[in-house]
Amino acid sequence: MGDGAALVDRMAERRAGVGDPGALVGELRRALVLVPYDRGGLWTAEFGGIRWVCAFTDEAALARFAEERAVVEGTAGAASGTWEYAAFRGARLLDEVIPAMGVPAGVAVNVADPDGSMLFPPVVGIVPDAVAVDADAGVPGGGREL
Repeated sequence: MGDGAALVDRMAERRAGVGDPGALVGELRRALVLVPYDRGGLWTAEFGGIRWVCAFTDEAALARFAEERAVVEGTAGAASGTWEYAAFRGARLLDEVIPAMGVPAGVAVNVADPDGSMLFPPVVGIVPDAVAVDADAGVPGGGREL
């Protein structure tokens, strides 16, 4: 596996209240996701005190994000240009990129798809314990569920 379609399927299951949270995280770890560049770095957004790396399951999901950004910024039509992006295995994002950010950070997948997006917060079981915001809670997974 490891393709974006399998990750989309697991996210849909979880959003429907079924599916295994561990399988969802495993699918993200295996998936190849696209992360656009923004001013020389990876595209991130701040929300709720967390820095979110914006990742996309395929070029179509990234294009929807580009179009949404163009509308919000008042540059409709500019989204048809080429967006530069990097392709990462989800495991690399979670295990290397997130810890290197130096702030609480997680991964936001397909953020331009309101009915298909998913946040992977910086908690035990998703990111390394050393950077998990709930690592000191002493509860596996911090008592949180996706």
